[in-house]
Order: sequence, then structure tokens, then C-alpha cells
Amino acid sequence: MSHMSEGATHTRDAGSHGSAGPDGSAVRPELDAFRERVWAHFEEHARDDLPWRQTTDPYRVLVSEVMLQQTQVSRVAPKYEAFLRAFPTVEALAVAPVDRLLAVWQGLGYNRRALGLKRAAEVIVARHEGAVPSTLEELTALPGVGRATAAQVLAFAFDIGVPFIETNIRAVYLHEFFPGAEDVPDSALLPLVADTLDHARPREWFWALLDYGTHLKATQPNPSRRSKHHVRQSRFEGSNRQLRGRLLAELTARAGSGRVSLEELAAAVGFPAGDVGRALEALQSEGFVAASSEGWRLA
Repeated sequence: MSHMSEGATHTRDAGSHGSAGPDGSAVRPELDAFRERVWAHFEEHARDDLPWRQTTDPYRVLVSEVMLQQTQVSRVAPKYEAFLRAFPTVEALAVAPVDRLLAVWQGLGYNRRALGLKRAAEVIVARHEGAVPSTLEELTALPGVGRATAAQVLAFAFDIGVPFIETNIRAVYLHEFFPGAEDVPDSALLPLVADTLDHARPREWFWALLDYGTHLKATQPNPSRRSKHHVRQSRFEGSNRQLRGRLLAELTARAGSGRVSLEELAAAVGFPAGDVGRALEALQSEGFVAASSEGWRLA
């Protein structure tokens, strides 16, 4: 499938070192060659089957980008469809009960993303009349939306190009511009992301970068391991993440059945009562659960 718009070209004047191209991007021979490689890969290997690439609806794009934080595409795709069936509009998400939200989210992990997304929906309804904002400042003011997520919403929903770094893009620039280098900071990569950004077609350009990064990580040692910011995933079994997930799943399953004592929860999730108590207090401070003398329930 061809993604080139009619008459489009990605060839720049290689002799104008350090100048700007017609779309405002930097022109240097090595940057121009890099753009050509990325676009060529996209022409051959674009992932057109991803459901969130079939829409420019800002709400649907926001949902997909929050889901894709720290979660593989293969796990997100079916959950994305189910989530939008349950909460088809930002207004529906804003008024959703927490127990239903977590039930639909279950299996994606990092449940605070779900609560952050709901709170973002509440702000969008209350302050933006139900329209997802289209500026970096307003998007990053939403709960759970960082700069990278905001920039992706701008690109994929509004076709606005703002440089950002996430794991696949980091892999691309490390591979292309820092071969063999170790502990490379994002501060060295971000100017290159800005210099190579195709301002004429930011939506497709960032898709192209993401697809190229996925390809690199699948065909060679992950370049992102050479990043200064690379963090190895901690062991899940027996971790606080596992405990939090089990507690929320248990309380979701018991929603509507009254409050549950700490001792009951500890027995149900298979963790020591002391660890369960600390986890519940943290979940309470984050707005997931509520407590009384009678026990615990979802907030």
C-alpha cells in the first residue's frame, strides 16, 4: 500500500548544509538520507491493521495512546475495541463507575492509567465542553497525560508535529545516529527528532518512525538498551505491582457485595496482611479504593 501523497517528495537539497527545507525541517545530507530510509521502510512495511490508525477522532486517539503506555500493541488492540464499546464517548467515560472502568481495563495492567484517563475525561467535559484539546499545554494539563502522549495525540488526531521520544523512536535514533554508543541521554536525541521531523506530514512521519523502531527491536539487539534512560523491567511475581493488580481485581469482582476486611483480602490475594494494608493505603491515596471501619471497597 502506498502512503505517499500525490506529488510528495522527501528529497532535499543535500548541498545546503544546516539550512531549512520547505517544510521548516533541517537539511543535512545525513538527515536527508535518514528520512529516505524511514520513508522507504514505511512504504513497504506500514502497520495498516492497527485499529487506532483508522481514526483521527481525538478521544479515540487519546484512549489508544494512554493504553499503549508500557503495554505491547498485541495486548492493547483487543482491549482498545472493548473499551470503546463500553465507553464510546468522552462523556460516557467521564461518568463511568470505577468498578466498571477497572473491569473493562483488566488485563492491561498499570491500572492508574485507567483512572487517569477517566479523570482526563472529566476535565475535558468540565473545562473543554467535551472536546479533547489541541494544544500541548492543554493536553499536558490533563491527568495522566505527559509530553510524549500529548505530542502523539497532536500528531495522530490533529496532524500537528511536535518532537517527542518514546521507546520505539528512541531505538531509531540510537541505531541511526549513535551506533555502539552507551548511556546516550534523550537530550542528545530530541534535537535530531526535531531536525528530521516532516512538518508537511507529521502524522505519517511518526507512524513511520514507530514502525521502523518496532522493526529494529525485532531484528537486532534492542538499541534502547544503550539509552541512559533504559530501565530493566522488574520481576512481576511477588511484586507490589502484582499485589495492587490482585487487590483491584478482587475488589472489582466483589463490587456491589459490600465492604471487604483486610484479612479477607489478604487471604484472597495470597499476600501478607502487612503488605496488603500498605498497598490499600496507597490505592486509597490515589483514589482507587475507600475504607471505613467495615472494610474496603472500590472508590
